[in-house]
Amino acid sequence: MDTGHLKMEGFEMKDFLYSLGSFSAGLLSNPISTFAIFYYVDVLKAPVEKISLVMLLYGLWNAVNDPLFGYLSDITKTRWGRRRPYIFFFSLPLALSFAFLWAPPFDASKPTALVLYYAVMIFLFDSFFTIVILNWTALFPEMYPTLQQRAKVSALRQILGIPSLLIGVAATPMIVARLGWQKMGVIFAIVGGSLLYLSLLGVRENPKFYSKESLKLSEAIKHTFLNKSFITYVSASFLLQYTYTALLAALPFYAKYVLKLNETQTTLLLAMIFVFTFLLVPVWQRFTPKLGAKKTMMVSMILWAILLSGFAFIKTFVQGLILACCLALSLAGAFIILDIMIAEIADEDEVKTGRRREGMYFGANALIIRLGISLNSLIMGLVLSKSGYDPNLPVEGQP
Repeated sequence: MDTGHLKMEGFEMKDFLYSLGSFSAGLLSNPISTFAIFYYVDVLKAPVEKISLVMLLYGLWNAVNDPLFGYLSDITKTRWGRRRPYIFFFSLPLALSFAFLWAPPFDASKPTALVLYYAVMIFLFDSFFTIVILNWTALFPEMYPTLQQRAKVSALRQILGIPSLLIGVAATPMIVARLGWQKMGVIFAIVGGSLLYLSLLGVRENPKFYSKESLKLSEAIKHTFLNKSFITYVSASFLLQYTYTALLAALPFYAKYVLKLNETQTTLLLAMIFVFTFLLVPVWQRFTPKLGAKKTMMVSMILWAILLSGFAFIKTFVQGLILACCLALSLAGAFIILDIMIAEIADEDEVKTGRRREGMYFGANALIIRLGISLNSLIMGLVLSKSGYDPNLPVEGQP
C-alpha cells in the first residue's frame, strides 16, 4: 500500500497519528470552556463580575492573536516546514499553562490576586493553544485535497476527538471528585501534550505551498474578510459555535440548579451527547461526499436549532437524556463539516491569490468563534450576577 495517500479501504497510520491532535485539542480545551468559570466562581468563590471583565479582555486579545498567528504561520518558511515548528516548540508551554490554571496559589481570602492569576493563566493558555492547534488544523486542507479524503479524515479526527470530549467534559466531575482539580490538570496536561508531539509523526508538508512570496498583512486581511464565501460561512459558524459553547458552559449550572441533578447524573447527561455523536459520525461521513459540504452544514444547523429549543421544556433527568441523544444527531454533522468548509474556502482562495492561506482562514474563523466564547462568558456572568446567584447558598436557596 502506498502510504503517501489515503486509500478508500481504510486509513493510513499517518492519518491516525495526525488525527491524535484532535484528542489533545479536546482534552485541553473542553475542561476550560466548560468548567473554568465554574471552578473559579463556584468552587474558589472568585468575584463573578471581575471574572466576567477578564473574559471580556480575553476576547479583545483574541481579536488580535488568532488572525495574527494564522498569518505568521502562512508566511513562515523553514527547512522543517511552515506548521511543524510551532507545534513542536509550543506544545510543552501549552500543557504547562493548562496544568497551572487549575492550581492557583490563592483562594477567596485574596480575591484580587485570584482573579489576576486566572487572567494571566487563561491568556497564556489561550495564546499557546491558538499557536499549536491553529497550525495543526491548518495542515488538514493541504494534506487531504479532495472532499472524499477530507470527509474520511475529518470523521477519524472526530472519532478520536469525541472521547476527549467525554473525558474532558462529561467525566471531569467524577475525576475531580476522586482526585481533585489540581491532579486532574496535571494528568490531562501530560496526556494532551504527549499526544500533540506524537501527532507530528503523521504530519506531511508540501514545500511548494510556502515557496512563493507571501502576501503582505494588509493584503492578507483584505482577501480574507472580503471573501464572500468566508463571510457567509463564518456567520453561520458563529451562531453554531456560540450556542454550542453556551450549552457546555451553562449545563453544569442548569443540571445542578434547574434539574437538581447530582454529579453522576450531570456526567451521564453530558456523556449521552458525545456517546451518540461518536456513534453517528460514521453516518454523516458517508453522506457528506454525496450531499456536498454546503448542504451538509445547512442540514446539521437546522436540526441543531430545532433540537436546542428543547431545553425550554425539559423538567426531569430522563427528559434531559432523551434530548441529549437527539442533539447528537445534528452535532455529529457539524463536527465533521466545519473544517471541511474552511478547506474548500482555502481552495477557492488559492485560485484567486495563487497561495495556500489556511492559517489565515482558520485564524480568522477562530477570531469569530473566540469572540463568541467571550460574549458567552460575559453574558453568563451578567445573568448569574443579575439573577441573584450566590455560590455560598445551597441549591434550594438559589433564586
